[in-house]
Amino acid sequence: MDRRGFFKLLGIVGSIPLLGKFAHSAPPKLGFKDLKKESQINVVYHADFGDPQRFTTMLRNIRNHLFVYDNDPTKIKIVIVAHGPGVKFFMKDLTGSPWEKENLDPKIGEDLRDLNLYGVDPLICEITLTRLKLDPNKLYDFCKIVPSGVGAIGELQAKGYAYIKVQ
Repeated sequence: MDRRGFFKLLGIVGSIPLLGKFAHSAPPKLGFKDLKKESQINVVYHADFGDPQRFTTMLRNIRNHLFVYDNDPTKIKIVIVAHGPGVKFFMKDLTGSPWEKENLDPKIGEDLRDLNLYGVDPLICEITLTRLKLDPNKLYDFCKIVPSGVGAIGELQAKGYAYIKVQ
């Protein structure tokens, strides 16, 4: 290997830690103006609860909801707005959070990722992240952060989204 090749290789290898830093950046932040009606049918599911069984029921309902529209994201747009304890289901790592001693089923994350492939967008409350000192880098990469969870729900309803909360 000549000297130029050596320095090229050194530059590539040296940049790997830097690339890793960018690959794990926090999810994008949206403003309320970014929330738009995207389809003929638009639905917001409200997740402000910490019960895993209730959350998996909500995910099943979302899958069923998508199914009746042929799993076609051009026919239906679904968003999940999470705040308070509901945020924990969107975290890859619970260390340093109020829920760090909980063992969540990893299938929840897989299910969320699968739903995201069908256009389901999780919107996470920035107020909750700040209040609970949660690291936004620990959120799944397909999440988006909104200024306020309840504010986002109000905005979405004002823009024609139907509201659903699983009991």
